[in-house]
Amino acid sequence: MVPPPTSGTRDAMGELFMKAGWKKLGLDGSGYKKLREDGAAIEVGENDSLIIEKLAADNTMFGVFGYSFFDQNRDKVQASLLDGVELNFENISSYKYPGARPLFFYVKKQHVGVIPGLREFVQEFVSPKAMGMDGYLFPAGLVPLSNEDFAKQTVAVKSL
Repeated sequence: MVPPPTSGTRDAMGELFMKAGWKKLGLDGSGYKKLREDGAAIEVGENDSLIIEKLAADNTMFGVFGYSFFDQNRDKVQASLLDGVELNFENISSYKYPGARPLFFYVKKQHVGVIPGLREFVQEFVSPKAMGMDGYLFPAGLVPLSNEDFAKQTVAVKSL
């Protein structure tokens, strides 16, 4: 069960898993976004709860969805190892898990001071109360940055 083509999780699946798989097979990678058309790959929409229900009902199924949703449903489903690496917080935050991906947040410096509240928004987003272990973005599924990366981002925001 896979998310639809409009999903960011589907994009990540293509880039992180399928493209890497094509390369391991020695293929050029041009067709990595294509899914099987024999019914083995089923698009289930953006409803991760539906994927969990179907996985819990049929242990022969495999589903693709984000870590935060997995974490909330550990009692119903289990994660697969990727290249022998277990899905857990530590492996995601260190990028050891092959499916870990960063969230990039870009701001044009020319817009700061022109778009009201932009500087304050970015400062809020890159603050301990948002991005820290006790921050409000963690329960939403974002894994906090390492102390070193957090410090770099704090410096970058101060230069706006």
